[in-house]
Amino acid sequence: MVLAELQEIQEHEHATRKRVLITCCLAAGCMSSEGKQVKEALDRAVKAAGLEAEVEVRGVGCLRLCCQGPLVHVDPPGVLYQKVRPADAESLVGTLNGGTTGVERADLNHPFFTRQLSVVLENSGLVDPERIESYIARDGYLALRNVLRDLTPAEVINEITKSGLRGRGGAGYPTGLKWATVAKTHSAKKYVICNADEGDPGAFMDRSVLESDPHRVLEGMSLAAYAVGADQGYIYVRAEYPLAIARLQIAIRQAKQFGLLGPNILESPFHFNVDIRIGAGAFVCGEETALMASIEGRRGQPRPRPPYPAESGLFGQPTLINNVETFANVPPILRRGAEWFAGIGTERSKGTKVFALAGKVRHTGLIEVPMGISLRTIVEEMGGGAPDGGRIKAVQTGGPSGGCIPAEHLDTPVDYESLTRLGSIMGSGGMIVMDERDNMVDVARFFMEFCMDESCGKCIPCRAGTVQMHELLKKILARRATPRDLVLLEQLCDLVKNTSLCGLGQTAPNPVLSTLRFFRSEYQALLQPDPWKPPAPVSAAASA
Repeated sequence: MVLAELQEIQEHEHATRKRVLITCCLAAGCMSSEGKQVKEALDRAVKAAGLEAEVEVRGVGCLRLCCQGPLVHVDPPGVLYQKVRPADAESLVGTLNGGTTGVERADLNHPFFTRQLSVVLENSGLVDPERIESYIARDGYLALRNVLRDLTPAEVINEITKSGLRGRGGAGYPTGLKWATVAKTHSAKKYVICNADEGDPGAFMDRSVLESDPHRVLEGMSLAAYAVGADQGYIYVRAEYPLAIARLQIAIRQAKQFGLLGPNILESPFHFNVDIRIGAGAFVCGEETALMASIEGRRGQPRPRPPYPAESGLFGQPTLINNVETFANVPPILRRGAEWFAGIGTERSKGTKVFALAGKVRHTGLIEVPMGISLRTIVEEMGGGAPDGGRIKAVQTGGPSGGCIPAEHLDTPVDYESLTRLGSIMGSGGMIVMDERDNMVDVARFFMEFCMDESCGKCIPCRAGTVQMHELLKKILARRATPRDLVLLEQLCDLVKNTSLCGLGQTAPNPVLSTLRFFRSEYQALLQPDPWKPPAPVSAAASA
């Protein structure tokens, strides 16, 4: 493809847009609630009404308010209908000619929508994820075109560094620094890997991006490959995401057909290919060295570092690994400028963050908010607080690697440092809300059971320590534990945290430690009195 053809496609898409656009969510959540059947029924209703020349029914990705799906948006007039059934299609189409419908509308003026700031999700719910032309119409591949024409690899890395973008996979490592490290490593072969092995309970951010806007991730990977000097990329995605995999396969095929992947991209000397590798669902394969072992066809187990992947990664070559959301941030940064992105968020946490808001909250779904927003704003304003008159008790962030933050700390800003100070982490973006009915000891047990089951078994502290911590938590919940068991639990947490090989074991104690820190009384209320007393010291006279 030549540069002029991109512009022609964009202009054609705008020129041929129909008067009314009906977008129907075909992300996994709505698909599981007859979303596909709703889309087909809308197609039939438009045809039956003779409106095919005026109305487009477009299948799109996530429309965010997942708890109310299937969702359908009609523009104009700009109405979001919720819990739509196939039988509602005729009345919805009828509203375009002055008719009425009994389908419930979502309040687009609710903070759930108005508090969001879309960067990563700017195309979600707007583009057809299975049509590359739809992505190009929204300035897709514009950043790649401009970079290949105007910027050197070093200048690209400088822009990413100035933007302040940090890795969205959990650790928050500066993205520009990681790219620069790979770029300066001399090797004839380098790799770029997109880590889409999203395994946290309650997390669906990366899945939604891949289902809604797959070309965005491919463009981000291409820009990264150009910057670091790589010519081969891999997307490692778990098999539990069949819809994301299918749409990625379509996107890769289309990008190759349009000359946006493969040799001489956009008539430049740059070559880059992307392949998909499907994981079997092992949580530990989210750890970068275990992930690379899996791609190489070996058992997914971590290895000690150094060497780091930037120096010796996939097949022993320098490798750049970022997660889905990190790559999805790259095209808008290079399209709109580092200063624009750096102007969002806080001093040390730039940009926005995508969260999967779930649990005991009225409005659950996908949200994107500026860094620095408070947990209270997310949970009480956007989420609408606890349902059924309940009271928020805690918010768990960071998945099994994170911690539980009590209600008294809801005014904490959402940024890397603030969450770490409370014993939690940003993580990849899972956010689970708990109310007063939740037992925090049982919450800790649930996450410890997850880590125990997902431990790869390579190192003894994680393999044995998670089992013993899980047994102690069960003992406490069964009211058979004593204060000595609580001491032992804390000692085990310290041991596993400081001696495990990889991040799974190192962070597995976090839910226990955070609930002990903020909800110790719930543990103590379950303990039995300890009948054991230390023996009285023997006096010197008696011993004589």
